[in-house]
Amino acid sequence: MKRTAIVGGVLVLALFETATGMAQARECKGLTFPEHLQVGGSDLTLNGLGMRKATFLKVNVYVGALYVAHPSHDPQPLLDPAGPAELILHFVRSVGVGDLRDAWKEGFEKVAKDQLPALQARIATLNSWMSGMETGQRLTFTRLPGTGIQVDVNGVVKGTIPGDDFARALMTIWLGPNPPNSELKSGLLGGSCD
Repeated sequence: MKRTAIVGGVLVLALFETATGMAQARECKGLTFPEHLQVGGSDLTLNGLGMRKATFLKVNVYVGALYVAHPSHDPQPLLDPAGPAELILHFVRSVGVGDLRDAWKEGFEKVAKDQLPALQARIATLNSWMSGMETGQRLTFTRLPGTGIQVDVNGVVKGTIPGDDFARALMTIWLGPNPPNSELKSGLLGGSCD
């Protein structure tokens, strides 16, 4: 009888942990992201998931996952470089290095045209760290307050690009008035992942 109770208790605990684990993650296009991450001693919460679509054909390119200390549907507080954040781009199709570099150039020109002279050398550093991304690989940008943006290319930390101005401009690419596509921004702000 005692053994049956112990086995039953273990099964209940296992079911609870499984159910809790499912509740602790969100899914987008078959990819699962945890609800929380630990970054530099800070607990970050998944703010939202969005799909990057390209060309008039709306081809799926990557799922973006935005983690922040204080979730919000308003992009303005999320752009504040004083708060830690992490943006993960999980590629669902292969993208060449030239296309990535062109995307950075276009993105920074859209969001920080007046700041380009001050940002140019750091954008060049970012581009030098890029490589072609294959399906299933990730780019991760971690905003470290007072330090800058740490860049991780498929699990390899390439370095940190300094400056709050760079951190704000980079995050504005996705959260500003001219995102790569509106569904991506909406998803990152807590909307549906389309």
